Amino acid sequence: MGQKKGGKRLSKRQVSDAIQGLFQAHPGEALNFKQIFKTLRLDTHPAKMLAVDVMEEMAWDDYLSKVDNSTYRLNLKTQVQEGTFIRKANGKNSFMPDDGGKPIFVSERNSMSAMGGDRVRVAMMARRQNHIKEAIVTEILERKHNQAVGILQVEKDFAFLVTEGNIFVHDILIPKKKLKGGKTGEKAVVKITQWPSAESKNLIGEVIDVLGQQGNNDVEMHAILAQYDLPYKYPQRVEEAANKINAEITKEEIARREDFRQVLTFTIDPADAKDFDDALSIRSIDTKQDRPLWEVGVHIADVSHYVTEGSVIDKEAQQRATSVYLVDRTIPMLPERLCNFICSLRPNEEKLCYSVIFEMDGEANIRKWHLAHTIIKSNRRYAYEEVQEMLTGKDGDYAAELRILDKMAKKLRERRFMNGAVKFDREELHFDVDEQGKPTRCYFKKSTDATQLIEEFMLLANRTVAEMIGRVPKGTKAKTLPYRVHDQPDPQKLETLRSALSPFGYKVKTSGSKGAISKGLNKLLADVEGKREQKLVETLTLRAMMKAKYSTHNIGHYGLAFDYYTHFTSPIRRYPDTMVHRLLTRYQEGGRSANQDHYEELCEHSSQMEQTAQFAERDSIKYKMVEFMADKIGMEFDAHISGVQSYGIYCEIDENHCEGLVGMHDLSGDYYEFDERNYQLVGRRHHQKYQLGDAVRIKVARANVERRQLDFVLADE
Repeated sequence: MGQKKGGKRLSKRQVSDAIQGLFQAHPGEALNFKQIFKTLRLDTHPAKMLAVDVMEEMAWDDYLSKVDNSTYRLNLKTQVQEGTFIRKANGKNSFMPDDGGKPIFVSERNSMSAMGGDRVRVAMMARRQNHIKEAIVTEILERKHNQAVGILQVEKDFAFLVTEGNIFVHDILIPKKKLKGGKTGEKAVVKITQWPSAESKNLIGEVIDVLGQQGNNDVEMHAILAQYDLPYKYPQRVEEAANKINAEITKEEIARREDFRQVLTFTIDPADAKDFDDALSIRSIDTKQDRPLWEVGVHIADVSHYVTEGSVIDKEAQQRATSVYLVDRTIPMLPERLCNFICSLRPNEEKLCYSVIFEMDGEANIRKWHLAHTIIKSNRRYAYEEVQEMLTGKDGDYAAELRILDKMAKKLRERRFMNGAVKFDREELHFDVDEQGKPTRCYFKKSTDATQLIEEFMLLANRTVAEMIGRVPKGTKAKTLPYRVHDQPDPQKLETLRSALSPFGYKVKTSGSKGAISKGLNKLLADVEGKREQKLVETLTLRAMMKAKYSTHNIGHYGLAFDYYTHFTSPIRRYPDTMVHRLLTRYQEGGRSANQDHYEELCEHSSQMEQTAQFAERDSIKYKMVEFMADKIGMEFDAHISGVQSYGIYCEIDENHCEGLVGMHDLSGDYYEFDERNYQLVGRRHHQKYQLGDAVRIKVARANVERRQLDFVLADE
């Protein structure tokens, strides 16, 4: 480290880096000049003097604290915390404490070699009053990612992977013999075999899969999945196990079940759906009275009949926890033979179900209900669009029955909102894609009476079975069940929402009873409909809400205003529903309560996987959006401002809802300042304003598929 006379002088930067590294390797120790010079091999007078100067500066900066004239230690508070490390591309990393406190800044030099998502232990730096609160990573407890996706770069003597996003500080070195045939420019999945350490800053890995040429649709979709550690292939042994399942329904099995094969039954799903989880049946059971009674059956595919606990298929499904829906494909939780054939409630085929059977009047009041294993035979498979046409007057098969169910669904929905459910009608962005996966059309899907009909009966079934287990007499312990829970909004977030909305003249209640807050939120959402700030208000309101998750500890579902709620209706695509089916069957047969800790662990895993799947889905939408716009460079569109940031304005094209950024550097003619409180940029000289919701005319400037980024410029600039 040091230098001989006449050798190359060490720079201040080199000395500074070496000193930092040394103190970080010994976070709790006081080190004197002698130890420091010896360890860093600083053996010339100028090098020693430089080191003393650097340490003096570091003490001024609150990075080191002076123990005596020749001894320093890392300036840390005794407070140590554990949590998650969040890496940012600009080096402004942060640490998110486990206790849910505010994120704390971690500079690059204090990050050890932590990657985004790693669990770390940090110490707080003892900063003076006017210094920003800062943490230093002292230990990496658990690595979040052990694989990465990127583009291979193969040189003469070595190869490396250039990663997307900003998970890693450095590129990953790959020994030539660990390339698995990968070539420069190809996308690959790499497993990390060596992490940076005190001895070596290098990240070393080996290729586990070459995905293929970047830009190819399949390659890009697989890359999105691999980036989130989601599987993109189905294991051979699991497929084989599924092929061995006997799909025949025996006489004995039919005798054990309630028979609904003669009752009018149908499925209603998106037009392109392949797996049908749920069916509805309806028949009149008492026409003598003035108020006719109906038997409505909610029939759910009996997955747990075919997938036994602990089997190869079950373990794979448990690991996946959910099907993943990317724009142009479904990555199913179960092997195709199960999800699209054996379990799927296809028309004119006899199928095994687990069903909630209601006796209801025309006002959707429940007289009685029961839970039963059944056999059904669906008469008809509907797409939502067909049902919607019948609900709005067109004639068709079983139109009368569909209208009766629609009337009941509307009653159930009305009651739900009267009880304090929050009315979020978020539009979803959808793409039509051709055979090659290329997007041909981009549009919003709104919820309709047909989708709400299905939704209300599914909510009813989920709520009813959750109540059956959870609602027990005082002093009795309820049996273990995975619930779908949703906490009340965080008061602090509601306060943020309130102050963000005041410039627009909206008021929102931040305290009071559950019902009062949700009524206030509903009024707010109704008031902004059709206004220019609608999207912003909806986004901010959504942010104030907590995330729904799975848990065996029931706290109710705030958004739906149910005291008990679970997921029972989609076992083909969600593992928690399969768990619920198994436990309900066990309890119906008089079984003891299941181990709560075991099920709580499975709930946590399922919640995590659900979130990961949503991230992947969002990335696939961003990718398709950029791909859709890639051949429209230079074209102009009407748009409106959908977001305002310190670095520019986001604009959403009116006709296809694709969103792009007009960067600050593309707003010429003035210097713009970001007015965060009023969601606008204001020109310093000419006072030109760009405010959220403003109509603008944009021109498509760049479409970077690789980074899933769209850039616009204003057409009149």
